[in-house]
Amino acid sequence: MARASERYYELVNDILARIGSTQQESIQAAAKAMADCIRRDQIVYLLGSGHSLAVAMEGYYRAGGLAPVDVIHDPTFGRAERVEGYAETLLASYNIPSGAVVVIISNSGRNALPVETALWCKDRGITTIAITSLAHSQSVASRHRSGKRLFEIADIVIDNCGVPGDAVLEIEGLPGRACATSGVAGLFIVESMVAQTIQNLIESGIKPPVYVSMNVDGGDEANVWLVEKYANRLRGI
Repeated sequence: MARASERYYELVNDILARIGSTQQESIQAAAKAMADCIRRDQIVYLLGSGHSLAVAMEGYYRAGGLAPVDVIHDPTFGRAERVEGYAETLLASYNIPSGAVVVIISNSGRNALPVETALWCKDRGITTIAITSLAHSQSVASRHRSGKRLFEIADIVIDNCGVPGDAVLEIEGLPGRACATSGVAGLFIVESMVAQTIQNLIESGIKPPVYVSMNVDGGDEANVWLVEKYANRLRGI
């Protein structure tokens, strides 16, 4: 039997290949929305509750990443994601305007926080991009009184191609499965969106607001114009 680490590598590669071959249309649509938002001098926001916060953080203040990106940080780290009404309180502190873009990352897409965030945005003319597992979400009921799941509300839906339950690896002697894929898949999707957004901006004649690593010589100096332009507009963590 192959080593568990090798089998996980193969399973993850298969998922990334499926995302690459089946989700390009949605990724392109997401990148267009993000580029349009940046052209309007607005901010792209990312929300991930619980472990999905790690995926949201991939798009924020990142070497090679876009500067006009903010993270909607859930300080409960997912403990309040099932509490109805919590999303409105959290979102109200960010002053997100109509015309902005909000990326909502939720593997199950069933809990109140991602669902209410999508509904809140829809009521305000804010474009929503969902990164979610359709296989998981379609196999469970919503935990929100609307009866809706994230993929049923968002304007653009990107499937992370994960399985119900997220974990994929069967190991002899272990009941159930180990090792989730939504994290690595989500990171790949976010970076794919960023890549296409940058290309879209360049093709429209706009200098893309992309960070240089602060840990290379000259990095701080290269980022001065971005810090001056966006620092006071981003709340961050």
